Amino acid sequence: MTRELCSQALAFLQCVNLVLSGLKHVNSPRNHISISGCDNGIVSNLQITAPESSPNTDGIDISHTNNLDIHDLDIQTGDDCIAINGGSSNISITRVSCGPGHGISIGSLGKNGAYETVEQVQVRDCTFSGTTNGVRIKTWQGGSGYAKNIIFDQIKLDAVSNPIIIDQFYNPGGAQPNEASGVVVSDVTFTGFRGSSASDQAIKLSCSSVGCSDITLDNVQITSSEPGDTVTASCENAHGSATLTTPPVRCLGS
Repeated sequence: MTRELCSQALAFLQCVNLVLSGLKHVNSPRNHISISGCDNGIVSNLQITAPESSPNTDGIDISHTNNLDIHDLDIQTGDDCIAINGGSSNISITRVSCGPGHGISIGSLGKNGAYETVEQVQVRDCTFSGTTNGVRIKTWQGGSGYAKNIIFDQIKLDAVSNPIIIDQFYNPGGAQPNEASGVVVSDVTFTGFRGSSASDQAIKLSCSSVGCSDITLDNVQITSSEPGDTVTASCENAHGSATLTTPPVRCLGS
């Protein structure tokens, strides 16, 4: 087992029909729970806790895993509450309370030119409180693959800094060039969002020259967490539609 896996509180590798329920995780030195190379599983009724300032303490980190049902979790941590990484499909996440933390993320995908895919993800009936992000898709320039068939539905937000974000220029170390290759993001739906943003930009769809297609926002209502302030939306190279959405996403076109 690698040193990185040893530093994680709990790791499941190459498993089938995983059932994980009723545990409490506190202050893991790294990821609290890692699930990799698994097929079919249920993760439910967990409480995961770490300080907001603790780095790399993902609640659940998923990779190369198919057919995973995650529901009824309370996650407070210093990194992603749940991260869905490459090689994963048919992931269902329901009734997760996240905060503090970095939200629920797909990716990052495509680091160091890698080919990575994520598809058939549903995130429903989740709550984000005081998180750095709400729901996020993050990809690196220079990689390849895709993230598609993704639904974020019935999401509650309380003072979330980046409620909705697609970032195809992900790079914690600095800016990236706009390369012709990249992980393609398509068929992503954001619907039934309610709540507040702690920043002035509630919706950010930052897509590279590859572009993001079939992006749908419907029935999204996000206001400022500061009384009297307003919030905005921005997008670049994003194509799709936005209906019944506040703030309006005027830059999103077919």
